[in-house]
Amino acid sequence: MQRLHRRRHLALLASGLLAGLSMPALAEQPAWPARPIRIVVAYPAGGVSDVVARALGDKLSARLNVPVVVDNKAGAGGSIGMDAVAKAAPDGYTLGFSSISPLVLNPHLGKPPFDPVRDIAPVASVMYSPVLLVGTSALGARDFRQLLAQAKARPGEVRWATSGLASLGHIMLEQIMLGSQAQITHVPYKGGGQQLNDALSGQFEVLSTNAAPAVMQQMKAGRLHALAVGAPKRLETLPDVPTLAELGFPAANMTSVFGIFAPGKTPAPVIERLNAEINRALAQSDVRARLTASDNVPTGGSAADFAREIAAESASNLKVIRAAHIQAQ
Repeated sequence: MQRLHRRRHLALLASGLLAGLSMPALAEQPAWPARPIRIVVAYPAGGVSDVVARALGDKLSARLNVPVVVDNKAGAGGSIGMDAVAKAAPDGYTLGFSSISPLVLNPHLGKPPFDPVRDIAPVASVMYSPVLLVGTSALGARDFRQLLAQAKARPGEVRWATSGLASLGHIMLEQIMLGSQAQITHVPYKGGGQQLNDALSGQFEVLSTNAAPAVMQQMKAGRLHALAVGAPKRLETLPDVPTLAELGFPAANMTSVFGIFAPGKTPAPVIERLNAEINRALAQSDVRARLTASDNVPTGGSAADFAREIAAESASNLKVIRAAHIQAQ
């Protein structure tokens, strides 16, 4: 009888151990999401990117039933924020909001702190932002063709300010110089805030910048004037300002594309769920209104389509960088 009880005890113990071994990993790691999600915004607080990221965060929080917090990590044209995303755990609890520039420009100029293909997973395209080519009080020309004429008559005297070396504005400048043979001096900045302040004091003749309320206000006040826009079509708020494609420079007619990213190797089901929720948010009228109020255009689409767009842009930018002999500094 004692042996029988012992055998039963061992059998029960073995069955318990086997049951424990067969438990799915989900029991050890709760289904995603089970805790707050962080969105790293690669730009300062208060700008259009920050406002859009917070609007998306609110929608995701409501749908996923967890808090979504925004963490601004600005600098180096978005690279600092994206580096933080690249180095985060690929568990779906850290996301990034940035333009695609750190992925399609920086890798061609020296060695970036992360591999944009291996370390970053595109989740969803969110919006594109038109790029304004704007004249300051230092520029005598009042339209784009007069600008080119002035640059050809006095090579190098016209100064074009951008947000940095090999930024989107710099690529646009190089495309225009390649297509027109005009000589324009590039003035790279480390960000948009100081660039706008210097533009208002006439420290250079031209700047390229994303459409934003602060810039639009200065143009309405007459302190700056729009020369051209990089966009698929003219802006409703600036109907008299032609696109660079209309002016004969289709290769320079570029926009800034922004999206949501995750660390590389983030599980596919997590990315698929995030993509679906972001597309759902972008279809809602209040989110679209926040975007269109600042002349930004909602996009959306699949993660795969977004990845293909990034790859194509990267290949195109590499050609321009090589043709213009742009070097890292």
